[in-house]
Amino acid sequence: MKQNIEVKSAKSVKIERPDPSSQQSRSRIYVRDVKGTLEYFRRSFGFILLAMFVLIPWITYDGQQAVLLDIGEQRFRIFGMTLWPQDFTLVAWFSIAAAFALFFVTTLFGRVWCGFMCPQTTWTFIFMWFEKKFEGSRNQRMKLDERKMDFDKFWRKTAKQTAWVTVSLLTALVFVGYFTDIRQLFIDFFTLNWSFWAAGSVIFFAFCTYGNAGYMREIMCTHICPYARFQSVMFDKDTFTVSYDVERGEPRGPRGRKQDPEKLGLGDCIDCNLCVQVCPTGIDIRNGLQYECINCGLCVDACNGVMEKMRYPKGLIRYTTERNLSGKVTRLFRAKSIGYFIGLIAVSTLLVWTVISRVPVDIEVIRDRNQLFHENIQGNIENVYTLKLSNKSQQAQTYELSVEGIENYQLKGETVRQVGAGEVASVPVTVIVPPQQLKEQFTDFNFVIRSQENPDIVERQTTRFIYDPTRFGRF
Repeated sequence: MKQNIEVKSAKSVKIERPDPSSQQSRSRIYVRDVKGTLEYFRRSFGFILLAMFVLIPWITYDGQQAVLLDIGEQRFRIFGMTLWPQDFTLVAWFSIAAAFALFFVTTLFGRVWCGFMCPQTTWTFIFMWFEKKFEGSRNQRMKLDERKMDFDKFWRKTAKQTAWVTVSLLTALVFVGYFTDIRQLFIDFFTLNWSFWAAGSVIFFAFCTYGNAGYMREIMCTHICPYARFQSVMFDKDTFTVSYDVERGEPRGPRGRKQDPEKLGLGDCIDCNLCVQVCPTGIDIRNGLQYECINCGLCVDACNGVMEKMRYPKGLIRYTTERNLSGKVTRLFRAKSIGYFIGLIAVSTLLVWTVISRVPVDIEVIRDRNQLFHENIQGNIENVYTLKLSNKSQQAQTYELSVEGIENYQLKGETVRQVGAGEVASVPVTVIVPPQQLKEQFTDFNFVIRSQENPDIVERQTTRFIYDPTRFGRF
């Protein structure tokens, strides 16, 4: 049976095909300068983080560098606490807590870390500031690059490169200063009296800073950093991101300030492309959510400035959620955000408990492998041990040695030993026990060390006392 099917007319859609020339030009992004509320917050956060990065290694605590990550000595000194390889669980808990914090914040507010606090973003904007001071605005930089080399172009390029290299060297010096004595490092640098490893480390990190902030810039954010790739897993309809209000802005098009957009059949977007020109990754936010967007909010400031000049309401581009754009209420408390928050609280609690319960001393027991036990002339049984006492505090400690778990024992060797701050002392000791006290071949007991300066510092280590009564006919 034949049936006529009504065919409705469909609106024509303009398919935008990639322009090879535009793809080539994107390899060099000329970012336009913009001022606004979000730019002020981003600049303020960047200044605070930069000041913390520079000042922290110069802080002195108890006569020593407050923060020193000494890889050669295998210890991290963080103000009043010294971390050793045995304290790796602290680093693990801290890393997991930081990951949960990042996931929680990202689920709620998107990539605010990338836009406001990431070191790559902070140093990129520092380099861009020098670029603007020496080469001018966006249009001036584009014209300068198109010109042939002359004296004006030469001195501007040279001054910019000099500033970049200076910032890179200072950044590398401060960064390496977290791993060595920063005061001595600066003295050795300016007197050209530094070691091969110090010089190599500074040059390497200076080169990385220069390349990342000066040239790679958005490539780090879009192709190298894995965070840009897996961030979509944490996004949902209630995540705040920089978004373009399509219903309000489309259809876009230019118009005069006094023209009524409704009569022209246009939305509020005047298609000025300022949102693209100020974007440090070179994307068009009007094309929707893209993994290249770092949520810096510069396009928000640019668009709000245009809306203010056109006397339109602000917020055509704004921080909002997909659910809010559809006219619904955003849900801050949902399964994903609550789950991340619970994980953050749980891991942070474990981290705090581990720090509070941490004992700033460690004891390692090594048995004498040449002879498991020995009977002396009095008929008592001897076991020989070597104790390695690690003072993980930042003050010298005097430790008293005792034994728990065996009656009528005697200790031969040092029972009181002073160990310097951050030092490890080897203490040979012999435990002597009458054979009638030994009921089995293996007897578990504890070595106990207690600080004389702080009796609350106590550490125990379990080991075994070995004796074979069958060899002496005493079984």
